[in-house]
Amino acid sequence: MDLRKLKTLIDLVSESNISELEIAEADGKVRIVKATAQAAVPAAPAGTPALPTAGTGPERAAAEAEPPASRGNIVKSPMVGTFYRSATPGADAFVSIGSVVKVGDPVCIIEAMKIMNEIEADAAGTIREILCENGQAVEFGQPLFLIE
Repeated sequence: MDLRKLKTLIDLVSESNISELEIAEADGKVRIVKATAQAAVPAAPAGTPALPTAGTGPERAAAEAEPPASRGNIVKSPMVGTFYRSATPGADAFVSIGSVVKVGDPVCIIEAMKIMNEIEADAAGTIREILCENGQAVEFGQPLFLIE
């Protein structure tokens, strides 16, 4: 399916009252689901261990009190997809807290439509925070890392 047709379908779903559209053609199948304010978090694939949720302790509250952008450079998601810290399950993460990165170093992968997209650091520095959990669904523009 070409990108123009896909864009047209996305626009159709976003501008209409339908919440889901699935189309199957000879060259593939596309499913578009409109996000809602009460959208559920997608379930983890079978065999994937559940990840702990982020704490709400005093250290988290202190970190949220200061806007992340004022503490350094934020690497943001360039697309909607699934965030992965490593190239394959069980492999070492591209970066961890305290890792030193240069511009262009890979920091994570975002899977979108079964395509693995390597995301690179857009600034040099040290990874101070990882703002997403491995396997988490991310939105366009969502902060992923804080680099100082």
